[in-house]
Amino acid sequence: MTEPNDARVGLYIDFDNIVISRYQQLHGRNAFQRDGIRDFNRRSPDADPEIAARLAAATVDFNAIIDFAASFGTLVVNRAYADWSVPVNASYQRQLMSRAVDLTQLFTTTTRGTKNGADIRLAVDVVEDLFRLPDLTHVIIIAGDSDYIALAQKSKRLGRFVVGIGVAGSTSTSLAAACDEFEDYDSLPGIGSASPVVAESPRESRKAAEPAPAKVDPVVSPARRLTTIPMFSHTEDAQYDEPELGDDIDPQTLATDLLVRALQIGHAKGDADEWLNTGTIKNQMRRMDPSFNEKPLGFRSFTDFLASRSDQAELKEDGPHRLIRLRPEAGSRR
Repeated sequence: MTEPNDARVGLYIDFDNIVISRYQQLHGRNAFQRDGIRDFNRRSPDADPEIAARLAAATVDFNAIIDFAASFGTLVVNRAYADWSVPVNASYQRQLMSRAVDLTQLFTTTTRGTKNGADIRLAVDVVEDLFRLPDLTHVIIIAGDSDYIALAQKSKRLGRFVVGIGVAGSTSTSLAAACDEFEDYDSLPGIGSASPVVAESPRESRKAAEPAPAKVDPVVSPARRLTTIPMFSHTEDAQYDEPELGDDIDPQTLATDLLVRALQIGHAKGDADEWLNTGTIKNQMRRMDPSFNEKPLGFRSFTDFLASRSDQAELKEDGPHRLIRLRPEAGSRR
């Protein structure tokens, strides 16, 4: 159960900023515009498989971002700002909606797109929330734009702890200095272990994306179930999104991965070899996946669940306290 004095976190994502920055970090300056990614539809029969592979390689893992944000406390605001009718943005709908992200729609009113609109709308919403939610303790801004310096400074003056997350090479040093803490996207736990991307033909992509029969499993996390109703059915890309990873994965495997990610985040905030309190880890796992419960998995207690994961983590008793840490080989496998 959440304690009354727990930190309460607001997460605000400038979607275009992080997605464009990540693509250009991997593929070069102005590559997003040069490759026409904004309007690129990878489901089109005429889609360039090389561009599709480049886009897939630059996919932003918002699950890792949200997991890291949840390590600061309970997420009470979770918003992403973009024009969600754009194909490249619409392809992220399932990933974001499965984590209860509020998709704030920004309509394009100028030839410059939604850039300034996102900056202004996000900043206005944050300031409103600072006064509307007096118990909001943390403001986390996912962007690297210098336009957010004043917002970070104002949030700090109003007594909030400000965290920024941006992509290396596209982050303003002044914005990083204005935050209480700033993290590089590549340094987040779980980032940097992606498998090599192999280009596939549009025909193969379409075939692989055909929906599988519905499968109901009460234990599988809602954060990993397939959302079957697309938000923007008029976009071809939204009609052919693949099911999310996790639909056909054993619940025990999902629980193990959740534990490993929670431990990675715990170690990232301290020493790599530090022993962590098991109660703290369970709270972190519940923040990352509110549906987690060891009893439906067949364990009488959380300690029994941890003991069954001895290949991934080691336990020790310290008086009345039970402590845990990630085995080095478990973290390196991910």
